Amino acid sequence: MATEGLPHPLLLSTVFDMDHIVIGGDEVRITYVFFTWCGMLLLTLLGLYVRGTTQLIPGKVQSILEAGIGALENFTVETMGEHGRRFAPLLISIFIYVFSMNMLGLVPGFDAPTANINTTIAIAVCVFLYYNYIGLRTWGFKYINHFTGSNKALIPLMLPIEIISHLARPLSMSLRLFGNIFGEEMTLLIFFSFGASIYVGALVGTIPMYFLFLLGKTLQAFILFILTMIYIKDAVEHAH
Repeated sequence: MATEGLPHPLLLSTVFDMDHIVIGGDEVRITYVFFTWCGMLLLTLLGLYVRGTTQLIPGKVQSILEAGIGALENFTVETMGEHGRRFAPLLISIFIYVFSMNMLGLVPGFDAPTANINTTIAIAVCVFLYYNYIGLRTWGFKYINHFTGSNKALIPLMLPIEIISHLARPLSMSLRLFGNIFGEEMTLLIFFSFGASIYVGALVGTIPMYFLFLLGKTLQAFILFILTMIYIKDAVEHAH
């Protein structure tokens, strides 16, 4: 966990000199890009392992993944209806990605990519573009009815309000995730300074906080999952 713009001696990005690169003479910070690729590599290796060990009588890892993914899929179908099953792969992928990126911050030597506003904005913008694309694909030009309301006389009032409301969604999604994860990372960094040495502080001083942050990081991933599902649900339903 590192403060913004300052390399931390415990991070792998600093060890491998992957905190900054120079592009066109300008120094660009890539710490969170480095850890994003680390997270994706770990997810890829996990996927390959599970695929290679999949069997009729599942092992522990397969059982945990099947139970978690099945629970998320069932929740999606119960909330959106049977037609929501086609969105389950995307929603579950978002949860797994955000959950994994959040959890990297609890691994010694790693930092959470979601503690950087650029990562959370990218996720929020992708969600924003996707649910509007689904709305347009489902309703065509009639998708505008989702922004105008049922009372035609109130269109001059409702249209700008709804447009502002929808544009605010990626902002609120990105800031909520970034604020919570960044706050947790900074709290861990403060605890790192406790103890006789930084290593004792890192290994001992933060242990009680890990359980709380484990819950918080899981909750933030689930909240983003819920918000994405709600936005898609609103886009494919009839305008009221």
